[in-house]
Amino acid sequence: MTRFSDQVAIVTGGAQGIGAAYARAFAAEGAKVVIADILDGSELADEIGSAGGEALAATVDVTDSASIDAMVRTALSEYGRVDILVNNAALFAALKHSRFEDISEEEWIRVMDVNVRGVWQVSKAVTPAMREHGYGKIVNIASTVALKGTPMMLHYTASKGAVIALTRALAREVGDDGICVNAVAPGLTMSEGVLETGYWSDEWIDRNVASRIIKRRAVPDDMVGTVLFLSSRDADFITGQTMVVDGGAVPH
Repeated sequence: MTRFSDQVAIVTGGAQGIGAAYARAFAAEGAKVVIADILDGSELADEIGSAGGEALAATVDVTDSASIDAMVRTALSEYGRVDILVNNAALFAALKHSRFEDISEEEWIRVMDVNVRGVWQVSKAVTPAMREHGYGKIVNIASTVALKGTPMMLHYTASKGAVIALTRALAREVGDDGICVNAVAPGLTMSEGVLETGYWSDEWIDRNVASRIIKRRAVPDDMVGTVLFLSSRDADFITGQTMVVDGGAVPH
């Protein structure tokens, strides 16, 4: 399939985990992919190139506007346009479960900076290029924690609630420009970060799985189809929506 031929997709937080799954999938369907991450994405870009796709790695901090602007300039210089943005970069896996009164101010601010301000800043940076062509797809990665009110991670839950609200409001602002803005809300997913930190006990994960209609652990590839759909022409009449992908734990 090549439904993204001649299109350019930016995936923030795309160097590993779920973001890397998005990047591989876009490339496999013909998109030129910008792997935008604070981590080095060159290995993934090489992997995509070896598989016959096209990708470049751009080091970017989504809390730094100069870094974001440089990444967008690189994308436009190399590929000439930006059609798709997946706002995937976020702080999550390394956050320890804590009662709300035990979260430090510094950690609260950092989570909001990356998870909310980052979405706003990168969206702001790519919108002029999308507006120029009268077309664009922005897909923000939210989370079912905002719909459940998941405890012991109040800063993360609040940040993802903000992403859902941001998605709705931004969709109304850029709809006349031909830009669709939607969100995907995954449930707990067995990403590299979740598996490597060791903070997520089997008991916590098993309780999460037990709440689902489809009772198995989610993996990054479970999220890919919905993100690609919302990024495609098939979703040209869908905007301002949040699609839950969690095996049915939160019917929405």
